[in-house]
Amino acid sequence: MPWFAIHCIDKPDSADLRAETRADHLAHINAHKDKVLVAGPLLRPDGRAMGSLLIMEFDDRDAAIAFANADPYHLAGLFESRSVTNWHKVLP
Repeated sequence: MPWFAIHCIDKPDSADLRAETRADHLAHINAHKDKVLVAGPLLRPDGRAMGSLLIMEFDDRDAAIAFANADPYHLAGLFESRSVTNWHKVLP
């Protein structure tokens, strides 16, 4: 099964929206945890979240996009940008 990187950047000044929807976002990921290689926030130099990165296994890109579209962060309008890209693991 292929891997996909879901790379998201938050809209400016959206920390409150991220905090309000975090529990639902985590529940969405945990419902698919068997497909997760890594998942976590992208951080600014000061440690504040500025986006999300997930690398997950899906049957195809359409399935990866459907997962990303159903993410509560996406549904709440948190992201300024989002990409879903095929990814190939080389190391380790």
